[in-house]
Amino acid sequence: MRILITNDDGINAPGLKVAEQIAAEIAGPDGEVWTVAPAFEQSGVGHCISYTHPFMVAQHGPRRFAAEGSPADCVLAALHHVLPARPDLVISGVNRGNNSAENALYSGTLGAAMEAALQGLPAIALSQYMGKGTAELDSVFDAAIGHGADIVQKLLQNAPWDKTENYQIFYNVNFPPIAAELVKGVRACPQGWRHDAIFSAVPHQSPSGRQFLWIKGGPQATPSDPEMDVTRNLEGYVSVTPMRADLTAHDHLQQVKDLFS
Repeated sequence: MRILITNDDGINAPGLKVAEQIAAEIAGPDGEVWTVAPAFEQSGVGHCISYTHPFMVAQHGPRRFAAEGSPADCVLAALHHVLPARPDLVISGVNRGNNSAENALYSGTLGAAMEAALQGLPAIALSQYMGKGTAELDSVFDAAIGHGADIVQKLLQNAPWDKTENYQIFYNVNFPPIAAELVKGVRACPQGWRHDAIFSAVPHQSPSGRQFLWIKGGPQATPSDPEMDVTRNLEGYVSVTPMRADLTAHDHLQQVKDLFS
């Protein structure tokens, strides 16, 4: 098995090493694990691609490359330049911080998985929720380390992938902010919404007197509605959410059709 690893935290991020460990366990001794990750942190870039300017790719070691682009760029570089053949699976992460609820819409981690799905490949995004329960652990990725390989293996072998669909499924997995031994289980659930966690812009003045804006996130420990991904994560469960790149609001499509019929 050939597995491609990428992320949005960058080539030197500790979560990337966790993803590589998970991939190595799944690929086995006869498999291949390739890494193509951003040269610098690309958090929050979503599904951005470097459409208007080129970027460089540098080799850091055997099957290990850094690209001066977004996570989606890394997937494109891997598939069309770096790898000798298409991978059997793309793993994006393990992100430092959750990509549950509205965070999924901004996430470069999910952007890479989405691009892989658009390219017709099975893709799984892995993210580690941070909180009080992870602050004192030897590794903040303890839950991902303890449960990541098993969850990815189950998804790969038994989950629906719908490869005949125009917009293929990809999976968003978020590990709760606790030690691996305290994880209560895995729950398949929809993407939630934290009502007070929207982003904002905060002005600050530099020493030179110029004004700059910092993007500020909202609180991450607020539950969403029951049985949604955020709530399940805060309850101690790993959340697994099947996703598509199709942005159509299908529940309102007929009403809009009737409006213009």
